[in-house]
Amino acid sequence: MRANELKRLWAAGEKTVNGWLAIPNGFSAEIMAHQGFDSLTIDMQHGIVDYQAAVSMLQAISTTDTVPMVRVPWNEPGILQKMLDAGAYGVICPMINTAAEAAAFVSVCRYPPMGSRSFGPIRATIYGGADYPEHANDQVLTLAMIETEQAMNNLDAILDVEGLDGIYVGPADLAISLGCKPGFDPEEKKVVEAIRQIVDTTKRHEKFAGIHCGSTAYIKRMWEIGFDYATLLSEARMMAMKAGELLPELKDRTGGAQSSTY
Repeated sequence: MRANELKRLWAAGEKTVNGWLAIPNGFSAEIMAHQGFDSLTIDMQHGIVDYQAAVSMLQAISTTDTVPMVRVPWNEPGILQKMLDAGAYGVICPMINTAAEAAAFVSVCRYPPMGSRSFGPIRATIYGGADYPEHANDQVLTLAMIETEQAMNNLDAILDVEGLDGIYVGPADLAISLGCKPGFDPEEKKVVEAIRQIVDTTKRHEKFAGIHCGSTAYIKRMWEIGFDYATLLSEARMMAMKAGELLPELKDRTGGAQSSTY
């Protein structure tokens, strides 16, 4: 089976950068995959991506060595197993608040005897190899989103769940849960302390930790406090930011000399 490069890098103590895909298009996913991200996550929760688009995006990512990941809409067995069968090498599951929810998530991502995943890796064997079923339990990443005060209170129990590889912090929902303003790269003391507590607890359990960020500077800060991986914005935000940077230069129709040539 094709090895999961993220697991190898994290085990070696390396830091990785994850890209985020919210646009339901194979070509844009392919462009992002060729930029050098260690992994790309297709967002099926808050993006506008449906299953068929997600499959095309997984195929596009597969033109590179970038690890294909998916954030599913919810902790629901059907979509979890369909995305794994489609070739996702890691799943980020939102709103995991208890150990029971984490155990249910992990179970449907693992073949028996470790879990209850149904057999039918229709595209996963094309991407991962013919021996995918024998090794999938060891290679596919299961990452639980920690984004509420309830999840923080249950974090030790969540991290004790066998087969859970790590966590992913959703800073906006975490901030809301703590009574603070949502957004990227939080600076409010209460949220910053919560993030540090989450990563410290995760590292104590010897599991992997990731977080969604809005800037390279904040990613470097998160790496310094112990996070293994971090997401930089999304392709939609990057496109809007670059357009917003360039277009104003052309909006001042009164300034500057006008050329008479094409």
